[in-house]
Amino acid sequence: MTAAVPARQMRLSQWHRHTYAKFELKDADAALETMTANPTVFCVPSGRGATGKEGVRKFYTNQFLPGIPSDLELLPITEIFAEKHVVAEYVMRFTHMLQMDWMLPGVPATGRRAELLLVTIIQFDNSRIASERVYWDAAALLFQLRLINSAAVAAGIGSAAKLLKRAAQRGIQDEPLTLFA
Repeated sequence: MTAAVPARQMRLSQWHRHTYAKFELKDADAALETMTANPTVFCVPSGRGATGKEGVRKFYTNQFLPGIPSDLELLPITEIFAEKHVVAEYVMRFTHMLQMDWMLPGVPATGRRAELLLVTIIQFDNSRIASERVYWDAAALLFQLRLINSAAVAAGIGSAAKLLKRAAQRGIQDEPLTLFA
């Protein structure tokens, strides 16, 4: 076993603690315990996020945590490791039953279901999360919520389901992909 393996396990464990704090506990302070003294969170498609402990705490407390639908599912597809990063790929499912300013700024609840691909790039500084950048298929989300109408976007709507099916067939969910062993 190389020294890189325990470091990867530590980063993955810290990331899982972080996501548990946000999605299960809905506790900004518990999430911040996994982060550096000056973390950054940035949701790229919406332009929302914050920098610094107080900024991230306010973002989590005022936008992110209250904007998580009660039926939200985050289904892991794969996790990729690099020297100081983890890249996590998910399928996210939820009913748009409340305003989600972190994801859809200013858009009132539509009551519609959504299923989309989401990727998070997590950068570590030693054992703490320094940066979290979140990307999602914004076009597919807007189409499913009937906020846009486009045949080109509609063509990719089934991508999340296809990716879940392939992951299940290949057992990807059970074995995170590791690069740079």
